[in-house]
Amino acid sequence: MTEREYNECVSTYADNVYRFILKNLRHEEDARDVVQTAFEKMWRNREEVDATKSKSYLFTVAYHQMIDHIRKVKRIQLKEEFGEETKVQHKQTNNLKQVLETALARLSETQRSLVLLKDYEGYSYEEIGRITGLNESQVKVYLHRARLQLKEYLVKIENVI
Repeated sequence: MTEREYNECVSTYADNVYRFILKNLRHEEDARDVVQTAFEKMWRNREEVDATKSKSYLFTVAYHQMIDHIRKVKRIQLKEEFGEETKVQHKQTNNLKQVLETALARLSETQRSLVLLKDYEGYSYEEIGRITGLNESQVKVYLHRARLQLKEYLVKIENVI
């Protein structure tokens, strides 16, 4: 991959990778860090990267960086510094976007990633398998189970109202 091809890859896929990671992490700064690290790794390995497969390579690296980040964050236990009197109560609203985000948040990391890659980014089962390291049949099974969980949650009237 040449410097020009790398720059084209950055301008073409940066927003898509960022959106994908942000949807999974739901934290802007962490998503930016993960995406920046993915592009940095791609730059360091540009000699080995085939420019025609740069999108798949980039999403694969970003996905693995995201998983590493999630594992690292889970190990860190933050102390609750606020008492009950300082907690903010939010008024519940009928916001479809919020309902969908809540439904996605209930899925495992793998299931959420598969749903976002397939239904949001439009990848094929084969491409998703390469990105996540799963075989095609595993992708289909996990995706089917994730969609069933989403459906089960979304059809309950108390979750929508």
